[in-house]
Amino acid sequence: MPVPLSILDVVPVAADTTAGQALRNSLELVRLAERLGYARQWFAEHHNMPIIGSTTPALMIALAAEVTSRIRVGAGGVMLPNHAPLQVAEAYKMLEALHPGRIDLGIGRAPGTDPTTAIALRRDAASLGAEDFPDRLAELLCFGNGRFPANHPFRSVVAMPDDVALPPIWLLGSSGYSAQLAAQLGMGFGFAAHFSPQPAAGPMLAYRRRFRPGAIERPHAILTVSVVCAETTAEAERLAASMQLAWLRLRTGRPARLPSPEEALAYPYTPGEREIVDAQRRLQITGDPAAVVARIEAMVRETEADEVMVMTTTYSHAARLRSYELLAAAFELAPSA
Repeated sequence: MPVPLSILDVVPVAADTTAGQALRNSLELVRLAERLGYARQWFAEHHNMPIIGSTTPALMIALAAEVTSRIRVGAGGVMLPNHAPLQVAEAYKMLEALHPGRIDLGIGRAPGTDPTTAIALRRDAASLGAEDFPDRLAELLCFGNGRFPANHPFRSVVAMPDDVALPPIWLLGSSGYSAQLAAQLGMGFGFAAHFSPQPAAGPMLAYRRRFRPGAIERPHAILTVSVVCAETTAEAERLAASMQLAWLRLRTGRPARLPSPEEALAYPYTPGEREIVDAQRRLQITGDPAAVVARIEAMVRETEADEVMVMTTTYSHAARLRSYELLAAAFELAPSA
């Protein structure tokens, strides 16, 4: 049976569009994803990046859930260091109350932004160096189940609504840390192969080996990959050029909205810049449907992934939709009635 497919959406903002249109494009994508048979669509959290419109996953989840009826929608993920655990618990319990059984809560330990913006989010420069993620996660879980230790200062605080459980929690990461913690706590795990230079197999296989039943009974590992699929490999490579230039600009402190393929292909890369772009290209799966499927299936075999989550970023919204259509057909997803 083909592996289930899902979508990671950063709400890409192209140079020729507005943020409002980019947000509406993502709502069109989630409706299409449901019709095509994708399992879930998650929204990322990033800040101070002109190319990315997804700053507040909870808002996008609420909007996406309202325009769909079956597909799971969630955060991929909430960057927990940026938020008070009580705030996260209440937001996602509210979403679960409105759309029971359809919400996912992915949790990450990175800030999802640069250090200065992280301070603006947290209002506390000292917290940037603090390794308090396990404590924040434990606090979030206690707000979810209402079982703080007897001497805990928040024992009397109840996350509302009080008659709804937290949605399923997934730990997300690009190294072995989150894999080990997810295995220890018995949670789902998602590996960010779309930007991590570390091979995915090590953390994902370690997660499966060390998994102990907890929140879920069996391990469930999601492999997240960056994909551009088109009818021909040449067209896919053309479309992928936009993200390559955008990545270079981000890495070199010149963030901007997503450039057109024509601008990207005409850009005069220096040898040093070409090295940066080539490193990004190695993380991206680009080609026609047969080539993309072959590459994804090879990665699934290497990692024993239970699910593949695809992030596609193209200048043209139509090309992004078409990439997901081609992938759904190639993997023989079951369309929704």
